[in-house]
Amino acid sequence: MNADLDRLHPYPFEKLAALKAGATPPADKSHIALSIGEPQHAPPKAVVETLIHHLHGLANYPLTKGMLALREAIVAWASRRFQLPAASLDPERHVLPVAGTREALFAFAQAVVNRQVPRRPRVLIPNPFYQIYEGAALLAGAEPYYYPITEENGFLPDFDAIPDEIWADCQLIYVCSPGNPSGAVIDEAGYRQLIAKAEQFDFVIASDECYSELYADEAKPPVGLLQVAANMGNQQYRRCVVFHSLSKRSNLPGLRSGFVAGDAAVLGQFLKYRTYQGCALPLPTQFASMAAWSDETHVRENRALYRQKFDAVLDILGDTLPVKRPEAGFYLWVRTPEDETVFARRLFETQHVTVLPGRYLSRDVDGHNPGKGFVRMALVAELKDCIEAARRIRELLG
Repeated sequence: MNADLDRLHPYPFEKLAALKAGATPPADKSHIALSIGEPQHAPPKAVVETLIHHLHGLANYPLTKGMLALREAIVAWASRRFQLPAASLDPERHVLPVAGTREALFAFAQAVVNRQVPRRPRVLIPNPFYQIYEGAALLAGAEPYYYPITEENGFLPDFDAIPDEIWADCQLIYVCSPGNPSGAVIDEAGYRQLIAKAEQFDFVIASDECYSELYADEAKPPVGLLQVAANMGNQQYRRCVVFHSLSKRSNLPGLRSGFVAGDAAVLGQFLKYRTYQGCALPLPTQFASMAAWSDETHVRENRALYRQKFDAVLDILGDTLPVKRPEAGFYLWVRTPEDETVFARRLFETQHVTVLPGRYLSRDVDGHNPGKGFVRMALVAELKDCIEAARRIRELLG
């Protein structure tokens, strides 16, 4: 077996299950899960109807590269959303459909990391982080370097704090903006700084932007990596690749559909890898995806639903916990009044509410774990359930 499989950590939800083992929650309170980021809003009706209408396409093998019409729809959406220069994003060279960002984020490292170098290559990962980044790095034969995402820095990466000797060995960096779990957004200055580092030290940026459409202020959508690259005059998007998904944007986690876009040379090699990997989107999925990327009404309605939840939950918890509305995403990243694992187990055992301890999303580095003392609460349940969960948390805190 691949020896690197033994380097993989248990997934956060395995640790959570172990934490809850033996706890008996009150039978008179229904379970409310705030632990997993699975959207619960209804998927767009028109997208579902499109999927059903094209089910006959299951009789055909799909192309790994996807239909040109789908790639054109993706280019049209990304160009509008991120104000990209006309024709700078070529559907033939700069875009690939993928089976959701999880699959693509993992596969990308397998294609990008070059093991044939004198020293072990590094993949830089935010800490806390989406665990796929770490698994991708380990199974690509790279050494993860965890750069801290801390409250002191507004839950944003401090690229200047990373030593030059680390940058020198870096082949790939994962960034997540809006961030999971904090919801913090990297601004244009931050992306400019990172792109300059990539040019100086010759590495690829993988920007996970799957929460980019769940923002608090309609007048202030989060900036994207390709948008900043274009603003810098890098209209070939050298060393820049973004990852987008319909899961959060359009409440379609089961569709398993997204895209990667950016550097044509990198994506050309990634397409070669994917041709062997075999993750082409079924034709019905491609048609449904075209319908989703072509409509913004359901996305605006989706954002409004999340705003209602944040309004209600923050109103209940605002004077009991140090909580504030994130810039984007659907998580609350909350500092707890006690050890977060103790807090999470007590909350489940007494209130039948599940949250995710922060240390399960992060790693100890030099004796410090930036996730300790926090829990992640995903406001994905129905509004009434989010309100009830907030009331139960308030009750736990007295």
